[in-house]
Amino acid sequence: MSGHSKWATTKHKKAVIDAKRGKLFAKMIKNIEVAARTGGADVSGNPTLFDAIQKAKKSSVPNKNIDSAVKRGAGLEAGGADYETIMYEGYGPNGVAVLIECLTDNRNRAASDVRVAMTRNGGSMADPGSVSYLFNRKGVVIVPKGELSEDDVLGAVLDAGAEEVNDLGDTFEVLSEATDMVAVRTALQDASIDYDSAEANFVPTMQVELDEEGARKIFKLIDALEDSDDVQNVFANFDVSDEVMEKVDA
Repeated sequence: MSGHSKWATTKHKKAVIDAKRGKLFAKMIKNIEVAARTGGADVSGNPTLFDAIQKAKKSSVPNKNIDSAVKRGAGLEAGGADYETIMYEGYGPNGVAVLIECLTDNRNRAASDVRVAMTRNGGSMADPGSVSYLFNRKGVVIVPKGELSEDDVLGAVLDAGAEEVNDLGDTFEVLSEATDMVAVRTALQDASIDYDSAEANFVPTMQVELDEEGARKIFKLIDALEDSDDVQNVFANFDVSDEVMEKVDA
């Protein structure tokens, strides 16, 4: 997992600082709105909303934007859009499997954006089900390392259903079944361990090892996909070694 996960973590940090900040904020706000519409505005009874708000706050999204999104989603304020989740499947360069999760109020625009990004960057669309079987839905909690050891984290989450803890350099990644994620996150809170995000993500069951050229191509494709306002998440089954990652970063 190391290279791929480290790349995702580093990219997230950079995204918060750079020009894509506005786009990242907009996607987080959309997540909050949808969570509030689905499960109501009360965070104590809506763990999805709790986690969406937590992630937005960690990324410095202003509180007033967060509050407005909750109100719009819960129907307490006008202006909420009717978003639907659509999954697209495809292959990137080097046969990397790609799952594209969209949250959109315009199905045709989302499909067009995804298709254009794929075809212009060496990818191709695939039939539903032809790629998704290579991924499992998992709970993924990211914990900033600080003074913590892997054993500290493992000790806190093991009884809550965590399956593994991976060291990603600056952070730990805690994996569980998607249904155990709230229990894992709660166990961390009970142990007074801070966490950056808790989400149900698609984790690949097998990975394609990429060289520097392959890594650059897949990163370019994912950037193009994420440039669409309708694309919330891109999951791909590649792995990049730390050595290759350093060359790409340089």
